[in-house]
Amino acid sequence: MADNAKLRIGAVGDLHWPRTGAAELRRLLTQLGELSDVVLLCGDITDYGRPEEALQCVDHLSILKGIPILAVLGNHDYECGQADRVADILERNGGVRVLDGTAVEVRGVGFAGVKGFAGGFGDRLLQPWGETVIKQFVHEAAEEAIKLESALAKLTTPARVVLLHYAPIVDTVLGEAPEIIPFLGTSRLEAPINRYGVRAVFHGHAHHGTVEGRTRDGIPVYNVALPVLRRTAPAKAPVRVLQVPIPRPVELT
Repeated sequence: MADNAKLRIGAVGDLHWPRTGAAELRRLLTQLGELSDVVLLCGDITDYGRPEEALQCVDHLSILKGIPILAVLGNHDYECGQADRVADILERNGGVRVLDGTAVEVRGVGFAGVKGFAGGFGDRLLQPWGETVIKQFVHEAAEEAIKLESALAKLTTPARVVLLHYAPIVDTVLGEAPEIIPFLGTSRLEAPINRYGVRAVFHGHAHHGTVEGRTRDGIPVYNVALPVLRRTAPAKAPVRVLQVPIPRPVELT
């Protein structure tokens, strides 16, 4: 039963439509609708970023009619070079709010989202040194962090939630092959998360990663890639649900 004093956030990433079949996807979305007041889709909504995939996925998302859906795109959604078209279809046809350095408020809880990017973590963070292409790579990661900072700065809500595709900490990508870990996220995304005291972070991308970790300041980070959720809780609905208290309106006296 829903608690009207709390917002139920249901999150999942890496649907990879149509790789995830219609029956499984519709079952998942039905479960999300039953468990959530707002739904977060953490990237790789489509498998190849084709507009026809987005149109087909929108048909299934109609199961969530009446429930706000927030999303970020993932690397697969960029594969065919039509990410803008994919985002437009999701928004215009599916009523999905696609966040890209932008923010939105749902029932007093603020949400900020960016795709994020790669680059590694901590002391092994890739630096802008050497060839131009390396500097461009690092610049892309830094720009995503700046976009996240800008989105968070726009929110005036006491509770803030971040959705990403790429990971902001190394802990939730552990379990992946060591060789690819630098390509699964970057700790450049962690600084604005800590600075704004975010309530929680959701990301996808790391299919073989770890389900949960924390930033250096103790903020919970959840890996909601569908393969991770299937593997870690096979008897449960493959979604992550977090309840966040809804701020009470300030009464003027």
